[in-house]
Amino acid sequence: MRRMVPGPRMGRFQSKSCKRGVVELAAVEQGKSYALVGAGGYIAPRHLRAIKETGGNLTAALDPSDSVGVMDSYFPEARFFTEFERFDRYVDRLSREGRPLDYVSICSPNYLHDAHIRFALRAGADAICEKPLVLNPWNIDGLAAMEKSTGRRINTILQLRLHPAIIALRDEIQNSEPGKIHDVDLTYVTSRGRWYYVSWKGDESKSGGIATNIGVHFFDMLAFVFGPLQRNVVHHRAIDCSAGYLEYQRARVRWFLSINVRDVPEVVAAKQKTFRSISVDGREIEFSEGFTDLHTLSYLEINEGRGFPLDEVRPSIEAVAGIRTAQIELSKGEQHPFLQRVLGNNVRYQHGWPV
Repeated sequence: MRRMVPGPRMGRFQSKSCKRGVVELAAVEQGKSYALVGAGGYIAPRHLRAIKETGGNLTAALDPSDSVGVMDSYFPEARFFTEFERFDRYVDRLSREGRPLDYVSICSPNYLHDAHIRFALRAGADAICEKPLVLNPWNIDGLAAMEKSTGRRINTILQLRLHPAIIALRDEIQNSEPGKIHDVDLTYVTSRGRWYYVSWKGDESKSGGIATNIGVHFFDMLAFVFGPLQRNVVHHRAIDCSAGYLEYQRARVRWFLSINVRDVPEVVAAKQKTFRSISVDGREIEFSEGFTDLHTLSYLEINEGRGFPLDEVRPSIEAVAGIRTAQIELSKGEQHPFLQRVLGNNVRYQHGWPV
């Protein structure tokens, strides 16, 4: 296998050979042992693949649901548990037998992330956690203290920072005219069915709401590219969509996030149920390709000691926590063009629920 060539911190790394959907990776240190919490979740297959492709071995997995047949494609020999207590007992036994875990990968519901991270650190393993790392900034403080006391490390998945198009955009902004403020429109519509609203994802106390659940990696990407967040205005916040206005050091951003299929633009609605767009100064940034391998690349970086630490996660958590609690201020900042269609639809909601 060809080795990934380390690049500058900004670019992370580049592949000498990369075919569509397939990344050729270096064989990393053999014998890295993993456990996976949330093996039945939507994002878990990407973690399973990443563990496999970076030379790791899944030792144990946990999920209250036993719909985890996807494990057969990656680690059919891994022990599987539906009860945390039995999972905990097995992980403890591994440690006492001199076979401790190197990593615990966490794909559980958002509100459980910090608890499962603490479990990983107490077990003597480093944690790899899906976004959002936590729901509130003060949760990070407790995790930082535990990192210090255990000597273990917490890594989070911020895969957009590794996307070639986003890296190129950051390079462009950093090399542009000093002090120039760019105008950015961020639009993301990813349709979900009625099941979403009755699952934990539809419960703001568990998912953090739309901006947190489907938007936190975009807000992280905006700060990565355009610098620190300076102003956060919320124009709309509902169970199915949110919108607002942000000012970063180098950008003014109108943003719109939705899981309602009604918000897919009519020009593409007949062909697709998802719409993703980022425009900078009126120029569309194409980044729809290249997502397949980003978790694998994230794991490779983590294995080589270059994962994203807590201090790099905090700004995006502060941003989404602010969006969740801010007053609605329609008159401040510039509104996203999609918002008027939402506000003008008097039959979109009944008793606060989409119909």
